[in-house]
Amino acid sequence: MASYPAGELALEKGMIGIGPMPGRVRGYQADLTALLRWPADLVLSLTAEEELEMAGAGRLGDDLALADVGWRHLPIANFGAPGPEHAALWAEASREAHRVLRAGGKVFAHCWAGCGRSGMALMRLMCEAGEAPGAALARLRSVRPCAVEMPGQQAWAAAGYTAAP
Repeated sequence: MASYPAGELALEKGMIGIGPMPGRVRGYQADLTALLRWPADLVLSLTAEEELEMAGAGRLGDDLALADVGWRHLPIANFGAPGPEHAALWAEASREAHRVLRAGGKVFAHCWAGCGRSGMALMRLMCEAGEAPGAALARLRSVRPCAVEMPGQQAWAAAGYTAAP
């Protein structure tokens, strides 16, 4: 049986985790409990509000706040990548994620299945931290083979990389 996270990797001084939306594995409350036991310091939800509701996770943000866990909701269409309208949301989420990671904390990203959109976000964080896109994708897929499903997702994630001078 899957658990939270479905895959995890070290990044900066912390850990990143990837998996399906709470409510998709054993039911919302059991999945939320497992996520809090990991323990996540920040959760990135890359799903539409309708997807959260379908999985019984409509209260995810409120429940995470009650547990003193940060939450960033970046609604991206399934199989999609962020557009210009997501730039400010990503900038905030990225700053917070890197702050958590530099402090030795844990960032968990999910989408519906815990593959494309969540993999894209974590690959972007890895690239922003200085990891070359190909290496970041290979390392991410070593723990979650389905991570980053679409070429547009990979391109958006890789755009976060700036080679050292």
